[in-house]
Order: sequence, then structure tokens, then C-alpha cells
Amino acid sequence: MLAAFNRPGPVLIFIAIALILDQAIKYAVEIYLPMHELIPVMPFWALYRTHNLGVAFSMLSHLDSWFIVGLRLVIVAFVLWLWRKTSPEQHFAHLGFAMIIAGALGNIIDRLTYGYVVDYILFYTQTWSFAVFNLADSFITIGAIFIVIDEIIQHRKPEPPEA
Repeated sequence: MLAAFNRPGPVLIFIAIALILDQAIKYAVEIYLPMHELIPVMPFWALYRTHNLGVAFSMLSHLDSWFIVGLRLVIVAFVLWLWRKTSPEQHFAHLGFAMIIAGALGNIIDRLTYGYVVDYILFYTQTWSFAVFNLADSFITIGAIFIVIDEIIQHRKPEPPEA
């Protein structure tokens, strides 16, 4: 199944499904969740609607929206280039690149639609909380982890004997 992610068709289908899911959830968050109000789901996890004007962890929030969109498009193009250049045997890397592209495009759509990125997932304790994030951010993070896993797998593969 993972081998399918080295072909454009399955990758495009995956990205489309991921974008639909991401955007549907963000739309529901914008309609139904109150702004800046903690809604506990589990003892360490809550829904918390906020707007991110920057990139990850609100970095670069002082920059123009179009600059951030342009930066994200350059990143998508670079990841797409990496996807094409990666060996077909690197299945986890191909899946990771697809996830990163889906996540980046999801956040670009937010920026173009709303002027900000919709964040709503919060992990916390009584004394600590992580940055609020969304499904697209999760795709990017998990995709990066898959690429690292693939690199570890490739590094551990025995070298073919020289002829």
C-alpha cells in the first residue's frame, strides 16, 4: 500500500481527501467553537479556537499574508521536487512528502480564505500547554517524522557488494 505513494495518482487522491477533511473540520470550528474558550475533550486535550496570523507557533506573524503564502508555495514546490527525486523504494518518505504537501496546502487555503490559519487542538496540563495547532499541522509533523524514519531505514540497509 505504501508503494502507491510514489505514483502521482494515489498521492493526488490522498492530498485531496486530506484537504477536504482538514477544511471541513476548520469550517466546523469556525462555525461552532467559541473563540478562545477551552472545551475539554480529555484531561490533557481540549479544543481551543484561535487564529494564527503567522506560520508555525505564530512565528513571522508580523509579515504580510502574501509573503507567507508565497513562502509556503515555495516550500510545497520544493517538497514536490523532493518527492519526484526520491527513490521509488523509499515508501515512508513518499508518504511523508504527500502529508507535508497536504498540510501546507490546507494552511494556504486558510490564509487565502480567512486571512489567517484556523487552529483548534490544544494539549495541556495544569502547569503547561503546547501551542494550539490543527490537522494540517499534524500532517506536516507526521510527514516529517515519516521522512526521518525512511532515512533511518535507508541508512541501516546493507550496502550492496561491489562487483
